[in-house]
Amino acid sequence: MTAPDTPPIPSRREARRQDRRDAILTVAQTYFLEHGFAGTTMSGIAAELGGSKGTLWSHFPSKEALFAAVVERAAKAYQAQLSQILNVDEALELTLQRACRSLIEKVTSPDGSALHRLIVAQGRRFPELSQIFFDLAPQNTRLLLADFLHGAMMRGQLRPADPVDAARALLSLSLSGCHQQMLIGRIDRPAPNEIAADATFAVDIFLRAYAPQPPPPGLMPSH
Repeated sequence: MTAPDTPPIPSRREARRQDRRDAILTVAQTYFLEHGFAGTTMSGIAAELGGSKGTLWSHFPSKEALFAAVVERAAKAYQAQLSQILNVDEALELTLQRACRSLIEKVTSPDGSALHRLIVAQGRRFPELSQIFFDLAPQNTRLLLADFLHGAMMRGQLRPADPVDAARALLSLSLSGCHQQMLIGRIDRPAPNEIAADATFAVDIFLRAYAPQPPPPGLMPSH
């Protein structure tokens, strides 16, 4: 007997539609990153797919909806990876270092850096792009990390504070090194040891700032 919480098996038609949607998103992601938002057209993507424009429109009603779906798929894939890293049963420092390394690796990857350049270059002309990107990627990642940090605060591993601000601080520290160097063109892409060093630096500063505060002297346990 099927468990109540087991998701239903999709029909062949639904599976084919999902496969087609995934194929569209894969092509669209490459097209957006190569041509920019302004240079991307639904007709161009349809031509790359080798199908009709009507088929594309049946999945996505607009170029903005297609872009949002591309960002959402990429963001969900990374956030699923981050959720696996944020393990409450492991040492906090090592967990945060792994999380920071994964973030730096993501944003300095070819696709991650290309998406960032697209948003920076065309965000003013298409402000909806910036909002879509922020809501689905940085904001959701920050909230996921904030939830983990809140749990660490509740367990006494970190001092009580606003967990969203704490997540923002840790993310900012993580991206203050080789990521910035890459954005201004000083390096093409960071080496693994540079990424690891940035993660270690960020976590060290963060833990110094958010370390649990000792009780007042009058409340210290007597021996």
